[in-house]
Amino acid sequence: MAEALVWSGVQVAVQSALATALPITAITRANPGVVTVTGTAPTTGSFVYLSNIQGMTQVDGRVVRSSAASGSTFSMEGVDSTNFDVYSSGGQAQAITFGTSLSIALSLNGSGGEAEQIDVTTIHDSIRKTRLGAFSQLVYTGTCIWDPSDAGFVALKAASEIKGTRAIRLSFPNGYKVAFAGQIGFSGVPTGSAQGVVETALTITVSGPVTNYTT
Repeated sequence: MAEALVWSGVQVAVQSALATALPITAITRANPGVVTVTGTAPTTGSFVYLSNIQGMTQVDGRVVRSSAASGSTFSMEGVDSTNFDVYSSGGQAQAITFGTSLSIALSLNGSGGEAEQIDVTTIHDSIRKTRLGAFSQLVYTGTCIWDPSDAGFVALKAASEIKGTRAIRLSFPNGYKVAFAGQIGFSGVPTGSAQGVVETALTITVSGPVTNYTT
C-alpha cells in the first residue's frame, strides 16, 4: 500500500555553492544514464547540477545524484535515460553544496510540467486527434514567514535580485527526497492581513525535470 505523507517535518535545503564546472563529453542512453566529464567526476552521493546540454534535453537544467563515480564518469542515480534524446554536445556538471536551510516555509505548491495537447485533426477525420507537444514549465509557488534574519530568506532574496538559479532539495521524514533547480522569485516584501502571520511570497520557475529519490 502506498505511503501517504503529510507536510510535516519537511526540510528545505537551498544551494549555497556550486563546485567548479566540469565540461561534459558524453551521456549514455542507459538505466541509469552515465555521464563522462573532463576531470574527476563528482563523488558518489553528491548532488549535481547539469546545464547547457545539447541533444539530451531531458537532463538539461536537472539536479541528479551521483552514483558509481569512477575516474571521469558517474551514473545519474534514478534517471533512466534509455529513451531520452541522443546527447550531441556541450554541457557542464557542478557538484552542489546544500549549505543553507529554509526554515520559514508555510506552503509550497507545484503546477505545470504536463505535455501540451497539439491538435493534428485533418479534414478526413471524424474524431479529433491530438499528439503531445512540449512540456509546460513547472513552477513552484508558496509563502514564507517574513523573517529577514533567516538564512534561507537572505539566500533567496540575494538570488532573486540577480534573477539567479538555485538548486533546492526537499527531504521528508521517511527519507524521500525531491531535487530540482529553478530561477528564484522572492521579493521579500511583507504581506498579510490584520492579526495574521506576516508572510512573503516565493516563486521558483523550475529549469528542468524534478528528480525523486526514496532514500
